[in-house]
Order: sequence, then C-alpha cells, then structure tokens
Amino acid sequence: MKLMIVGATSAIALETARHFAADGAEFFLVGRNAEKLAAVQRDLEVRGATRVLSYTLDLNDLAQHGALVSAACEALGELDAVLIAHGTLTDQSRAQVSVEETLREMQTNALSYISLLTLLAERFEQQRHGCLAVISSVAGDRGRRSNYVYGTAKGAVSLFASGLRARLSKAGVAVVTIKPGFVDTPMTAHLRKNPLYAKPARVGRRIYKAMLKGEDVVYIPWFWRYIMLVIRLIPERLFKRLPL
Repeated sequence: MKLMIVGATSAIALETARHFAADGAEFFLVGRNAEKLAAVQRDLEVRGATRVLSYTLDLNDLAQHGALVSAACEALGELDAVLIAHGTLTDQSRAQVSVEETLREMQTNALSYISLLTLLAERFEQQRHGCLAVISSVAGDRGRRSNYVYGTAKGAVSLFASGLRARLSKAGVAVVTIKPGFVDTPMTAHLRKNPLYAKPARVGRRIYKAMLKGEDVVYIPWFWRYIMLVIRLIPERLFKRLPL
C-alpha cells in the first residue's frame, strides 16, 4: 500500500503507521518538524516499511497544499490511502476571548483538513479507488461549554467528510471519519487522566483496521458511540445547565 500520512509525528498517526509498516507499506510522511519526521521514518523502516519519504510543511499554509499533494503523488506514483491526523488541542479559555486565537484553531483543525480533502478528493475520484481517513473527535458531536471552539472545528471536519463520503462512494473511494474520545498522548499530557482515556496503540490499531475495511464513522473506543448518543439526545434546556 502507498500511504500518505499528514501529521505523521502525532502519537496516534505513528501507532497507525506501525501496523501498515508491518505490511510493507510505502509512506509519504508530512509534518512541520523535520527532526521528528526523521525519527518516525527510522521507526517505520525498522518495522518493515518498503520505503519512507518525508515532507516538511506547516499545514496552516494552505497555499502549499496543492504542491504537497502533487509531490506525494509524484513520489509514490499513486496514493492508495491518506490519513490526515494533524491538529492542536484548543485552549478554550484563551480562544473564547480572542478572535485571533479562535480563527487560528479553526485554520489548523478544520480549514486545513477541508483544503487537503478537497484536493485529494479530485484525484481519488479520478483513480476510482482508495481510502481517505480523517481524525475528527467526539467533541464535534455537540457543542459543550468546555471545548466548543475545538468541537466546532472537529464538527466541521465530520460534516465535510460525510458529504464527501456520499460523493466518492460512487467512485469506489472510502472516506473514514475517526472519532476518538480521550486519548493519552503528549497533546493531553497536561490534563488529569481518568478511566475513559485510551492508549494511542489501541487507537492506532483500530484506525488501521477501519482504513483497510473502508468503514464510514468509527468511534474509538467503541463505547463513545453510545456516550455521545446520550449527550446528543439531552434537551437543550437541560444541556446548557450541565457542567460539560
């Protein structure tokens, strides 16, 4: 398999990539830190990857996305799958009092995804096979006072992916929306952990399986599907009183 991973230095992306590496996949890794990308490259080569290439880019530079997609396709010949996994965990307290902070988070967690998906969808629709996978979040299922800026961005990604899935299904292209709950990664290192937190290895293994099967919407771990179902069903007059 020829696979591009955007945000390849994230803990979840790395764990996912390790499973594909064991299958002998070829990789085109994208991230903004060349040193970290090199470390991921070495890790995947040791684990069985056939070939690993890397590309350094600040993904908030949307004008460079076209060049990125072209470079990946030229390097690997044709992409079989793409995993978009970059992002930041928004500081809600800062974002809710700063337009600049809010828009920066939207750029990183939503607009950069939409930009890449738009470019990739055209190519995948023409080749009529493959898988586009995006990491969204359970936070995008309903706006909560504790993280509605981050949730809004992830909700936009989920909604965009839903429409894209309907469009590309006729071309034989899978669009997989991945909705993790709490995950114990460096991005959440400052947060107090609880039993609902999953390990990146568990999340990565589930993403790998979902991409191979071309699933639609995947909650990780599985029980988040039912937790979020309950949260979505709470009437607004009650929901706004809850400390969520």
